[in-house]
Amino acid sequence: MPLYPFLILLIASVASGAAAPGADDLIRAAREAEAALDTRKALTLLEEADRLRPEDPRILQRLARQHSDLINDLATEAEKRASVERALGYARRAAALAPNDAECVLSIAICLGKLAVFSGTREKVRLSREMHAEAERALALDPGYAWAHHITGRWHHEVAELGATARWFVKLFYGGLPGASIAEAIRHLERAAELEPGQLKHHLELGFAYRAAGREADARTAFSRGLAMPSGEKHDESAKARARAALAGTGS
Repeated sequence: MPLYPFLILLIASVASGAAAPGADDLIRAAREAEAALDTRKALTLLEEADRLRPEDPRILQRLARQHSDLINDLATEAEKRASVERALGYARRAAALAPNDAECVLSIAICLGKLAVFSGTREKVRLSREMHAEAERALALDPGYAWAHHITGRWHHEVAELGATARWFVKLFYGGLPGASIAEAIRHLERAAELEPGQLKHHLELGFAYRAAGREADARTAFSRGLAMPSGEKHDESAKARARAALAGTGS
């Protein structure tokens, strides 16, 4: 089994009499591992960086992202939920240390959304309400943050798609959800795509929102634009697969 980069750095530094790698070295190596889509290696490096610098919100936020991404590599629902719960713990720590950092705040919203996938109905509703609040808080901190618009737009789309009967049921038994609309989903996702035109996931999610509004030509344009972009991040291929299925008429 190949040595992790921080161990290679450590052995090299000992051999040369230099100081052991610091947190910044580990973070740089973690970024390289993340770029190579090696989530486990990035986690190992970031955990060591966190041990050296435990009050750094940026390290904690990156740990949250990697634990969130790790679910794609896990086999069971229990393992996936546990990983998302760890991610949420790191995200909350990061936001507590940097409450005015929109990226740290949005990490909480992202983790809450992923945790809802592995939760029962009552917990899904509670998590969805909190997710919406955290995404709105991130937007208030930084109105030009593309991913805050993306997450807010996706929330509006998914909640609006519940339908009147399901939303009545949720309100009656679980206290309801904030108001949501496809129009708001489109507005936020269009803004995300304007702010980061090179991010394929903004275009793909916008395609789904257009389709929900009955704007089929716009949906196909958005899907095609996103699909034409090269994959480079952990969830790009799964996002493209959803879009391809939608274009083929087998997905939504």
